[in-house]
Amino acid sequence: MPRAALLSMHARVDGVGPTAWDDPALVQVWGPRYQVYVVAAPDLAVFTLGRLPDAGKIRQKAEDLAERLHVFLGGDRMRYDDAGQALGVHGNTLRYAALTGRLAIRWEGARRPTVWTVPPPAIAPAEATLELARRYLHIFGPAGSEAFGKWAGIGVQTAVRTFDDLRTELVPVLTPSGDAWMLARDEPTMREAAAPAAAARLLPSGDAYTLRATSEDRALLVPDAGQRRELWTPRVWPGALLVAGEVVGTWRRAQRTVTIQAWRRLSRPAREAVVAEAESLPLPDAGGRIVVDWT
Repeated sequence: MPRAALLSMHARVDGVGPTAWDDPALVQVWGPRYQVYVVAAPDLAVFTLGRLPDAGKIRQKAEDLAERLHVFLGGDRMRYDDAGQALGVHGNTLRYAALTGRLAIRWEGARRPTVWTVPPPAIAPAEATLELARRYLHIFGPAGSEAFGKWAGIGVQTAVRTFDDLRTELVPVLTPSGDAWMLARDEPTMREAAAPAAAARLLPSGDAYTLRATSEDRALLVPDAGQRRELWTPRVWPGALLVAGEVVGTWRRAQRTVTIQAWRRLSRPAREAVVAEAESLPLPDAGGRIVVDWT
């Protein structure tokens, strides 16, 4: 989500301010599994058109809605529920139109999304799917087609065919979770010595680092089953607390208060690093200095 995207960027890039997620270089879309993603503007088609089915009712609905919405809006922007009502559908149904790569949105979290149409993508749907798989493998890999299909919300056959089409770009690897694939171009990076980890990071709910598709992947990240249940809850996930590159707890925020639940006793330097990281969060609605509450 937009606010979570802001914190994800802050955890990785220096100088991220409260309005960074609204930079013109970025765009919001209904991406994989129709969740809201903030992506680089040129990548809009990758995260939308890359999930368009080859044929069938969903594709027909997506193309019909996109065209009707484009004609109705006439270059304007409108709240998605109002636009949906005007077209005779529920606002959430417009998510299907995003599959065409012709729909962009703006959502601040507290208010309802605004939608508008953009020019048709220059890239073909099949190539967009290939690039989406490359992005998935680069961030979440090594992985297999089944995990990719589940993350992207596409059919099993499409996911398998995509990996088959990418075969010349992939190398097989053996992981603790079993056989998998990774991009050949990523192999040199994987073989490099790990860079020093940051002293502390607060990753938001749904951050790519914790958005694992399989239980085996999650077990690698958090070996303790009880702690996994605290991080990946049945409802809204908390954020993940990283100290020296290791997930050691969870965190949540309410206005100016950041509540930390550490799974082990942290050293004084580690606690100081966590507090410093919390105080540096680019929160436009904090209304003053952040207060850290340890539980």
